[in-house]
Amino acid sequence: MGEPAGADAEDVFGAGRLDAVLVDVMRDTGASVGLVYLRVPGEDMLRLALVSGVSREIAAPWVRIPDDAPIPVVDAMRDRELVWLGGQEEIARRYPRLGIVLPYDFLLVAAPIADDTAVRGGIVLLWPVWHPPHLDDRERAALDGCGRRAARLLRRAAEREPASYPSEPRVVHPARPPEADPVLARSALHFAERLPVGCCALDLDGRLTFLNTAAAELVQAGAAALLGRRPWEVLLWLNDPVFEDCYRAAVITRRPVSFTVMRRPATWLLFELYPDATGVSVHITRVAGPAATGEGEGEGEGTGREPGAGAAAPPGAHAPPGVSGTSGVSAPSGAPGASMIPGTSATSATSRSPAPPPRYAEPVGAGAVYHLMHMAATLAEAVGVHDVVELVADQIVPAFGPQGLVLMSADEGRLRIIGHRGYSQEFVDRYDGTPVTAEVADAQVLATGVPVFFTSPEDLYRAHPRAPRYRDRSAWAFLPLIASGRPVGSLILSYALPRPFPAAERALLTSLAGLIAQALARARLYDAKHSLARSLQTSLLPHRLVPLPGVEVAARYLPAGHGMDVGGDFYDLVRAAPDTVIAVIGDVQGHDPNAAALMGQVRTAVHAHATAGASPGDVLARTNRLLNDLEPDRFTSCLIVELDLARHRLRLATAGHPPPLLRAPDGRTRLLEAPPGLLLGIAPDVEYATTEVAWEPGSVLALYTDGLVEEPGVDIGTATAELSGRLGRSRPGDLDALADALIRRVKSPAHRTDDVALLLVRREP
Repeated sequence: MGEPAGADAEDVFGAGRLDAVLVDVMRDTGASVGLVYLRVPGEDMLRLALVSGVSREIAAPWVRIPDDAPIPVVDAMRDRELVWLGGQEEIARRYPRLGIVLPYDFLLVAAPIADDTAVRGGIVLLWPVWHPPHLDDRERAALDGCGRRAARLLRRAAEREPASYPSEPRVVHPARPPEADPVLARSALHFAERLPVGCCALDLDGRLTFLNTAAAELVQAGAAALLGRRPWEVLLWLNDPVFEDCYRAAVITRRPVSFTVMRRPATWLLFELYPDATGVSVHITRVAGPAATGEGEGEGEGTGREPGAGAAAPPGAHAPPGVSGTSGVSAPSGAPGASMIPGTSATSATSRSPAPPPRYAEPVGAGAVYHLMHMAATLAEAVGVHDVVELVADQIVPAFGPQGLVLMSADEGRLRIIGHRGYSQEFVDRYDGTPVTAEVADAQVLATGVPVFFTSPEDLYRAHPRAPRYRDRSAWAFLPLIASGRPVGSLILSYALPRPFPAAERALLTSLAGLIAQALARARLYDAKHSLARSLQTSLLPHRLVPLPGVEVAARYLPAGHGMDVGGDFYDLVRAAPDTVIAVIGDVQGHDPNAAALMGQVRTAVHAHATAGASPGDVLARTNRLLNDLEPDRFTSCLIVELDLARHRLRLATAGHPPPLLRAPDGRTRLLEAPPGLLLGIAPDVEYATTEVAWEPGSVLALYTDGLVEEPGVDIGTATAELSGRLGRSRPGDLDALADALIRRVKSPAHRTDDVALLLVRREP
């Protein structure tokens, strides 16, 4: 996939100039957060390339996005227009998956990175809620200029050499104010030290970059234990998703947030978070505890509120019962000099603090909980096994922190590797097809249904001396995939560093495996039904369109984006006489096997009557009488066009079907209106009129079903006019390319609500 780092990755972005594009558009629009996505050639994915204003961890669920996902940037790129979301309610309504993972109030716009030749990516910007509920002209111009400027850089980079992409998004820091005079910096440090209240600072990743002595005394931990760490990872009494969520809310919304928490014994602290583009300033004070409100100790829950709402805070979040109120790594209370600037050494009192335990990447917190919710929502939308595999492989690695992933499916007594990340293909091929009875961890967890965690290489090789070894792997989680009591596969996660897998993380990963197992079981059932349905559909549609002298044809069929991928749309091309061709298109109500069966009957009847030499109107009338004899419980629209090659004319009749489009050789396009006729199957004795029009050599006839022009909230006349315009602007020399261009807008199953059939016929000059 091409994942260089360093200078090689720099070339992808026009020698780093794409960073400047993001910084400039954020400055010009006042956006607080910016993301840049790139389309990766050869992949059905968008890859997050640049992040500014938030941490990689917050952006992790969207590091890789399928190009048909219901996400604003995907829609913006597909439609080549801005997608504006004016607040939390609109986000939750239009993009519920996004609302689940970021349940905060902000405004968002997604815009394509495109030029006249291609859409190369997309940009996403976020604003706090005090931004007006719409974009002004200046902001729209800045976004448009950003998209074109970025597209130009990417095009030039691709022209010089094949594009390559970094494995992880790069963090682009906003422009910072110039460094203060050293004397002023020391004065500011002394000022903070003299304050009687606790002060500290977090970067956008949530890591502590400064704290004064008062803050160290209040939290009972020194700078050596805290600097460079996330406070909720070090202080046990802060290790609650509520507190991490407050930090996330502050960073995303750029609004002050506060919460209270009990640091045992019976000490209540108020934390007030003030965010900006470079980090979060935190104000810590001691407040009255639950006695002031009449509630018992340990009964309260974490509260988030605007700072300054009163000195006596309500009962705050607390550590679980039995958890000590201190971290076990704290400096003595009141130790002098507990504050420090990053890069300076701690004082003697701080240096006497015990060394902190090894840090294990990404402990369980609010981010992990949101990632689990995001994975649940994502897997709920997956349909086939391929979709599940790609979503699991692309989402788990960035969101949950493993360096390697292997997903196995139980198939005929063996474990088949159906997806992997972080391993070479050669390595995984050696272990594909492992018997489910083998004495290896991935097979044993499937037999027992109990997950196994190895915190170090020694643990793994003690239990399984012959376990495969892969470079830079030091901890493993082997998770069985069990759905409805039946084993469906196993999931292996590997980590670069030793990892303790605390109980909460084990529960989280086990829950994740349960979600994947259910999705995989549903997907396998869907694939089986889909295969059967597609076989039925294929048997009822023409296997190929018979080549005819003097006529070029192309056809496309797309099932609806839901259900069994089988429906009632059909098309056909019938040789009625040496100089006469009959083009047929129709639409039976429904998207199920019954609709497909009735479609087969209609197509057979039309074919038989057309070859007998009946006019288009007579073909419809006879087919209608047959359908009424069959007493179907659904109706059918149908359009028949007779193409007379000798007399250069078209004769057509319609039974409630959308009118065809005719493109003249000079590009002029018009609808061929025919007297409307009743849908087939409603009444037995119906006459259908036949209309005749001229057919110039070199012209293109387009027959289509309503799935190509019907879209919720869009007038069908407007959609038909738009289709006519695209046909008129096309170059009809390559009819297959023209067919692909006309259905491109509805090609994604996620945005298709009805079957689509398209038949193009071109009279050669």
